[in-house]
Amino acid sequence: MEKKRKGNWRGGAWVSLFSILIGALILLLGSGKAEEGRFVYTVRVEGIISASSADFMVSSIKRAQRDGAEALVIELDTPGGLDISMREILKEMLGSSVPVIVYVFPGGSRAASAGVFITLAAHIAAMAPGTNIGAAHPVNMGGEKMDKTMAQKVVNDAAAYIRSIAQQRGRNVKWAEEAVRKSVSVTEKQALELHIIDLVSPTLGDLLSKIDGRTVKTPQGTVVLHTKGANVRQLEMSFRDKVLKVISDPTIAYIFLILGFYGLFFELSNPGAILPGIVGGIFLILAFFAFHSLPVNYAGLLLIIFAMILFLAEVKVMSHGLLTVGGIISMLLGSLMLIESPVPSLSISRLVILVAVVITAGFFAFVVTKGIRIQMKKPTTGKEGLVGEVGVVRTRIDPEGQILVRGEIWTAFCEVPVEVGQKVRVLDLVGLKLKVEKV
Repeated sequence: MEKKRKGNWRGGAWVSLFSILIGALILLLGSGKAEEGRFVYTVRVEGIISASSADFMVSSIKRAQRDGAEALVIELDTPGGLDISMREILKEMLGSSVPVIVYVFPGGSRAASAGVFITLAAHIAAMAPGTNIGAAHPVNMGGEKMDKTMAQKVVNDAAAYIRSIAQQRGRNVKWAEEAVRKSVSVTEKQALELHIIDLVSPTLGDLLSKIDGRTVKTPQGTVVLHTKGANVRQLEMSFRDKVLKVISDPTIAYIFLILGFYGLFFELSNPGAILPGIVGGIFLILAFFAFHSLPVNYAGLLLIIFAMILFLAEVKVMSHGLLTVGGIISMLLGSLMLIESPVPSLSISRLVILVAVVITAGFFAFVVTKGIRIQMKKPTTGKEGLVGEVGVVRTRIDPEGQILVRGEIWTAFCEVPVEVGQKVRVLDLVGLKLKVEKV
């Protein structure tokens, strides 16, 4: 009986110990899952705010909401960009259920123009030491001059928009309006003092520690941030966005345009080549796709198209270089006008334009020179090729006889008798007989 009790006690002890171990394991796994479940997405946005930037940022915000991230941190460094792209980003930020943190980072970065709007629209705005924000005065990205009335309308619209954003996020409304109307700009320390941003932080880890426990308002309600110790996951651009970003560069789009026209030019000059036409068509499609997201001056585009028409006409109609000169002038003017923007990042490289025009001018100058030389060259076949040739008399000409000219024996006639062995010059071809004169 005593042995039975001891056995039962031992069995119960083992069961209890096993239960404790299982419980501890569950708690550890549960806490590990909870820790693993807390994560923050980060994205890096550099350069101009374009269609590719807008697509990337909008898709990142949507993914953060879908995956249940604690927050989305946008590391920003931009000189500005397109108004339409900026507004797409702001709509998604203002309607996001996941807190969006804009972090002007690293040192030396800036949030200018459209970057000011994006920073002010963040649930939490932060800057790294050595950064600046401001200069949000709207400019016509297409480079065209606006009259005074239109310019005032654009400024008033931008000022009202940034006031609305600053009020919604509880930031300095007065400074925000001055950034638009007067293009004021401040450092990160001044921005913190003026209540433009929420904090200054040297690193991302320090930023996530400082904002931990803060409360932000979203359209779906109040959210408490739990970012300290959360996993940081970097979101990268998709292949499509990377391709769009590359071809949206004005210089790259211009190169595609020129290469596309060259391809079509060689196809039309040599029908049946096929490959130049296919490659040219692909380049043109990529160029026009890029122009869809760029501030294109269509007068410049038409001038470039007109230049290519003139170059093609030069091959078909010999104008002794006049069409080529007109094409070069048209191409140069069109290239300079195509995308002319106050933002350097939205302008075509002048060096690329110069190289493209010089190569084109050199190529067609070569073609025209060869064409003129061919026109001026003496014919070598047919009637024109025989006239002027010198031959030797084989049988006496009086008034007809035979001569040897260019290795061929011809019947010839002359107004005066010519003896065998003497030389005669061909004056004309009459039927199958040569009219000659004595040399």
